[in-house]
Amino acid sequence: MNLSALPDLRASQDPNGPSIADDDLDLTNIQFLESVQRAAATLRTHGIGAGDVVAVMLPNTAGLVVTLFAAWRIGAAVTPLSPALVPAEIAYQVADAGAKVLVTDSQVEWETPALLPVRELTAERPAAADPVEQSEHALALLIYTSGTTGRPKGVMLDHANLNAMCRMVIDAFELTSADHSLLILPLFHVNGIVVSTLSPLLAGGRTTIAGRFSPKTFFERIEQSGATYFSAVPTMYTMLADLPTDVTPNTSAVRFGVCGAAPASVELLEKFESRYDIPIVEGYGLSEGSCASAVNPIGGKRKPGTVGLPLPGQTIRIVDWNDLPVPDGEPGEVLVHGPNVMRGYLNRPDETAAALAGGWLHTGDIGRIDQDGYLVLLDRAKDMIIRGGENIYPKEIETVVYQLAEIAEAAVVGRADPVYGEQPVLFVSLNSGATIDAERIHEHARRSLSKFKLPVTITILDELPKNAVGKIDKPSLRTSLSPPRARADASSPAPKIRSSS
Repeated sequence: MNLSALPDLRASQDPNGPSIADDDLDLTNIQFLESVQRAAATLRTHGIGAGDVVAVMLPNTAGLVVTLFAAWRIGAAVTPLSPALVPAEIAYQVADAGAKVLVTDSQVEWETPALLPVRELTAERPAAADPVEQSEHALALLIYTSGTTGRPKGVMLDHANLNAMCRMVIDAFELTSADHSLLILPLFHVNGIVVSTLSPLLAGGRTTIAGRFSPKTFFERIEQSGATYFSAVPTMYTMLADLPTDVTPNTSAVRFGVCGAAPASVELLEKFESRYDIPIVEGYGLSEGSCASAVNPIGGKRKPGTVGLPLPGQTIRIVDWNDLPVPDGEPGEVLVHGPNVMRGYLNRPDETAAALAGGWLHTGDIGRIDQDGYLVLLDRAKDMIIRGGENIYPKEIETVVYQLAEIAEAAVVGRADPVYGEQPVLFVSLNSGATIDAERIHEHARRSLSKFKLPVTITILDELPKNAVGKIDKPSLRTSLSPPRARADASSPAPKIRSSS
């Protein structure tokens, strides 16, 4: 259906039924519609219309969802930004997306684009007209994903992509009007938007948005909301599984939990499920595929250690580096085909052509299909690091470090971490005669990178190891690492920066 008309449909069918809630609001369907109408009118007063892009940088609140639907109502697209971004990262994404307005509750110091405080978004004003008619191929979302070139890329998802993806999620998870999603993942990620928000709303259900995840309050929120499912990353499941033994919540209303973004161990899944009696289904997908491409079935056989079966309407195949299919069970690159696959990367025709060569999404991930047709992920190409469900691309960090004149070589690799799964660590060597300490490198990186991307250790070497063809030997650097001892919780300080020579 036309996503921009969803608030109208829900309000006409059940005006006083629940729709969207957050830490402060609990909107009925008619209240949700009225908020969207006022926000759409506000955007129009700021000159926003069909074909424009609205940037939104908000924490997990109903206001972010209202902004999505308000922009779609007038034919605009949305690019969500993480509130954790530093000014340089914000400026880059807003400029690259060509956004005409930034909706935020933060203090951002620049003149272009126009800033729109979220408190003004739904201020009392004449409601906007009915949703505009727009093609299903009109741009709906620009999701920025860090690229191996050192600059994030805008993944273009149109309304057809989102509709197809939501229908797949609804069918795979058997969502109905009785379902209630508890959203604990960031709403600036496609998972939070599609799996936890759009899909339950389209199915006639509802969403409760938790402002910030805390293992100490999570089950209290589950019980109070009556949520029937949630989506989380392995780091969150680890924290919940490790809660004190006197935590014994009532989870009878929860049908399932979804686990994605990073591999989860079989031991973790068994530990969580046996303790809380909540079945966990693992899935796999990319922003370029609108969210998910494979998932373990709710009603069928769940195979821990796999990421499940291809979602209905999608095809997954495994190929060699010449794009030729490999024998069953053999490893190769994971390719995806389906109506959920992105239109391409904004303003990046060469990278789009490479990613969508032959009409298939080339994921860069290595996997195999087992004897039952389940996808098993073996490795991540392109050296991506996944820290607590957040994707970190070493090239982005290395590009920033190379801005320092003293740096001759830089290499970032992932170190195993008992809480976050992985943490980025940096190795550098210096130009002849140059001197610099690790603290100065860290301070430079801090000005250009979000906190979660900052290396937890910086090691200065006389020379970085090389392989036979003269490239920096990252496998050797990984081998030199040893995982740190488990920390008490996710808020513990990161290990101190060190250097050696």
